[in-house]
Amino acid sequence: MNRSTSPFPDRNLPATLIVLALFAAPATGAVTAARAETGTSPAAAPGAAQAGHAALPDLVARLLPSVVSITTVQGSGPAQHGKAPEGSPFERYFKDYFEKRRSRQRGSAMGSGFIISADGYVVTNNHVIDKAAAVRVILDGGRQLDARVVGRDPRADLAVLKIRPKSPLPHVRWGDSDSIRIGQDVVAIGNPFGLSQTVTTGILSARGRHLQNFGGIPGSSFVDFLQTDAAINKGNSGGPLFNRAGDVIGVNTAIYSRAEVNAGIAFAVPSNLAAPIVEQLRRYGRTRRGWLGVNIQPVDDELARSLGMESPTGALVANVVAGGPAAEGGIVSGDVILGFDGTPVPNPSRLSQIVAAAPVGKRVTLSVLRDGKTVALTIVLGELEKAMEAGAVQDTPAEAIRPDLFPELGLRLGKITPELAERYKTATPEGVIVLGVEPKGDADRKGVAPGDVIVEMEQTAVATPEAVRKLVDEAKKARKTSALLLIQRGEDRRFVVLKFRLQQGR
Repeated sequence: MNRSTSPFPDRNLPATLIVLALFAAPATGAVTAARAETGTSPAAAPGAAQAGHAALPDLVARLLPSVVSITTVQGSGPAQHGKAPEGSPFERYFKDYFEKRRSRQRGSAMGSGFIISADGYVVTNNHVIDKAAAVRVILDGGRQLDARVVGRDPRADLAVLKIRPKSPLPHVRWGDSDSIRIGQDVVAIGNPFGLSQTVTTGILSARGRHLQNFGGIPGSSFVDFLQTDAAINKGNSGGPLFNRAGDVIGVNTAIYSRAEVNAGIAFAVPSNLAAPIVEQLRRYGRTRRGWLGVNIQPVDDELARSLGMESPTGALVANVVAGGPAAEGGIVSGDVILGFDGTPVPNPSRLSQIVAAAPVGKRVTLSVLRDGKTVALTIVLGELEKAMEAGAVQDTPAEAIRPDLFPELGLRLGKITPELAERYKTATPEGVIVLGVEPKGDADRKGVAPGDVIVEMEQTAVATPEAVRKLVDEAKKARKTSALLLIQRGEDRRFVVLKFRLQQGR
């Protein structure tokens, strides 16, 4: 049975078309973007405890005026079409035909949002207003106002709109998403199925969810979503998830479902991530994220043992961008980043979040494990958006050498040649290319494939199969049972620990 990931717009298109056009399908269910509003009341004290909160009807009455519905007109402008000669008896029919055709092409979408300032700044999801030709905000009570898109961030699926009210608007305030505990009550308000100002309740079910694990939202790898069982449905996207104090602790974004209706699993962008992004969008019209200039990966048990670590923690540096902030500050491949300016780094996701939220140009101190010792390095953060605009480094060819077989690793290797570089589209001129993988061996199980390039072995750069042979023999003499390899595929690098297969002789 096919599954799909989809935003929840009420478009004049078949539902299956919307699903397939926007997201890939996971195997067991669908992560579906669900447009809804979120907000908090300025009258509520930030971080108020669960105990002592207002009665739910009183809380809702205070919050409703700050929650809005959002409608959009989809389309790319007037359609170009033929024209009958002026005065022709067919002129009216041409005009009627193409006007009807254009109206069919310009669908509409609905979502939710919330007001964060008296002068009319509104927060919603990016996918609610993406590709919209026009956006309109419907206030509590039904008044409609045209909205301008101030800025948007597809990576976090957030957008900021601006309306021009005649008088100050009621608005909400961000809460602390880190302070709410799993099991505490939450309230969602939004516009499901066009039913504006719908209130649902539930609890915080979990935190730290990564939607790419479910085939979810592109660019969401650095977002640790909140999970709730509050009913979130089509039209809820962009709406608020409140705590019982009336603070916005999340922006409702997606649901996990097999039928595009609520199944008790919904996701929200945490307020502690959303609020700084929204402020950047208000101030600059775009995001300005911090950037280290490294590719990182998790440290699993095997990698931890290979690196001499007591437990798997931190972010392992697989690659350092030449000329980037990390390279300038002395970070090298194989370092394990354990701390960022005094904040522990338990995993790569947490490091990505901390760096992205840090100010561009900030001087920070990284705690790094290198060769069994912890060192402190000072880095000046760059800007992610500018780095992305700069593009990637192009590859150059290398010289040829005969392939060699490495039964201990379950691999057949060779030095990169211009022909092999062209065939496998390698992105590096150095290293040893994988030409074959033993089926069902350790390398096969861990995803090593022909065309991968071995850049390092045992944290030593290798450029020929002979260099790999020497390091394998040294590892076996030292009674090691595995080897640490740095493997590159395209522009991505990762460390892999391969167990030696027992062989006769050698």
